[in-house]
Amino acid sequence: MYTIKKNPSSIIPVKVKSSRDVYELAKQFYGEDIDVYESFFLVAFNSAMEAVGWAKISQGSINCTTVDIRLVAKYALDALAIKCVLVHNHPTGNLNPSDADKELTEKIKNGLALLDIKVSDHLIVTSNGYYSFLDSGLL
Repeated sequence: MYTIKKNPSSIIPVKVKSSRDVYELAKQFYGEDIDVYESFFLVAFNSAMEAVGWAKISQGSINCTTVDIRLVAKYALDALAIKCVLVHNHPTGNLNPSDADKELTEKIKNGLALLDIKVSDHLIVTSNGYYSFLDSGLL
C-alpha cells in the first residue's frame, strides 16, 4: 500500500505554476524507473496549486499499468486535495496519448468531480519530455 507523501521539501515544490513544473517534480519521484516500466501517480494540490502530497497509484509492465479510480479518489481524499494532476509515463518514449489514456482521464475527471476535486492536468512523461492534456486542449 502506498501513502500520500506529505510535502517533503526535497521532492515537492512549494508552488506549481505550469505543466513544466509538474514534469520537473515527476522526474524526481520517477527517477531511473521512468524508462523501465509504466506507472501512474497522483499529485495532490490545495486551491493555491501548492503540492500537498503525491501517491503512486499503480505500477505495471513495460507498456501498460492498471489504474483503479477508487484508489485515485482515496488518495486525493487522504490528502484533502482541492485539485490534482495525474501523471503516468511511457517507457517507450512515445508522448502521444492513447485512446485508453484519454478514456481514463475522462473517467477520473468525472469521478473526482463528484467529490469536488478538480483534475487540473494529466501528464505523460518520459526521460526526454512530457505531454500535457491541459496544454494540448484535451482537458
